[in-house]
Amino acid sequence: MTPASNPVADGPLAAPELANGVRDFRLRMAVIDRETEVALDLTRDRFGRTVHPGAAAAARAHRDKAAVEAYTTHLAPHAEALLDVARLVLDELPPARHLAGWRAVLDGLAASAAEIRRALDRPAAPDSPAERAQHSALWPHLTAWVDHSSIASNLADQRDGQHHKAPLTDEEQRMWTEMAQAAQQRGELELTESWYAADGQPITLAHLIEDDDSTLVALRGDPDAPGWQVIGHYAHEYEAGKVLPAPVPPGVLRADVSRFNRPAPAPEVSLQELIRDVVEGQTAGDASEALLGAVHRGYDAGPMIRLQELLETSSQFASALETVQGRQIAARLSTLGRQIEFLTREVEEVAEDLGATVAVLPPHRTPALRVRPPRPAVDTTPPAPPPRASTTARHR
Repeated sequence: MTPASNPVADGPLAAPELANGVRDFRLRMAVIDRETEVALDLTRDRFGRTVHPGAAAAARAHRDKAAVEAYTTHLAPHAEALLDVARLVLDELPPARHLAGWRAVLDGLAASAAEIRRALDRPAAPDSPAERAQHSALWPHLTAWVDHSSIASNLADQRDGQHHKAPLTDEEQRMWTEMAQAAQQRGELELTESWYAADGQPITLAHLIEDDDSTLVALRGDPDAPGWQVIGHYAHEYEAGKVLPAPVPPGVLRADVSRFNRPAPAPEVSLQELIRDVVEGQTAGDASEALLGAVHRGYDAGPMIRLQELLETSSQFASALETVQGRQIAARLSTLGRQIEFLTREVEEVAEDLGATVAVLPPHRTPALRVRPPRPAVDTTPPAPPPRASTTARHR
């Protein structure tokens, strides 16, 4: 690395510039992802199945090429420098549970940057099958930078960030903590925002209300667990943001999930369609099939099964928050999931019983004949609106 590209030699302005490159790349990739999803939606039927594979392949090829161009523009010149700065900052942080994972992320980003650099140094012929294959092979490495580069850019930002200095003496901290605890017991401690600092400790902003007066305070620790403390009080959020520890990127529920590499959506039938099937049905079997569709299990699971999965996944998320309230909510969601499972079995039994009913709707339920008037031609003049009433409108 030449002295001109050395992040240490560049001075304090290098870190924000490197982090800005990451932000620009992530923004561009978000646009590319959205445009690709719109294009892929046009290749699927109403159940989410791909019915135009050629168009889908072309959309992905366009996506891969645009992603390579975005990386070349925003990250290729300084990806290695960004990682160097991030590692320097990481080495200076106090021990915390997340640092080993962050170091593994930086190593993975470095490996992906090396793969991308090798491909960019030996580009295939433009618009050739080889180029499309090359870009397709780079897509996982490019999305790795989208999904995880916020950790590197956050570390780079911390290089020039302010270190928190407690503005309270020990006696003041005890006094403010007791005031906040008393307000919490009265239901007058309103939590407004929460994040994690680089040392792995949660920071929460709250409005402490006392005698119709509100003071913004910052808490360290879980506000619903014993041991939390007030570490400062401020006139407003801007003042607090200048002196409190900066937020670090939050974690993820599942480490292997990427919004840019989602699996193909499973075909599914909506509740609206199932309701319509019942309304339009004439035999007991029609209604039975709609009910069974709602509780169908497997790859193309029905809406009730998906609801149960949503509750179970949300329970896992709440538990992963590792807070008192999170664990309580996780237990409630888990209970709701079991109730949905019981209801699902009941619906299955009722649907089977209905399907075994050899019956049709009686003929006296005669359909109403409604003939809609034909629509006017495109070039015809629409009818004039009715005249306005001449009475004076009343105002409240």
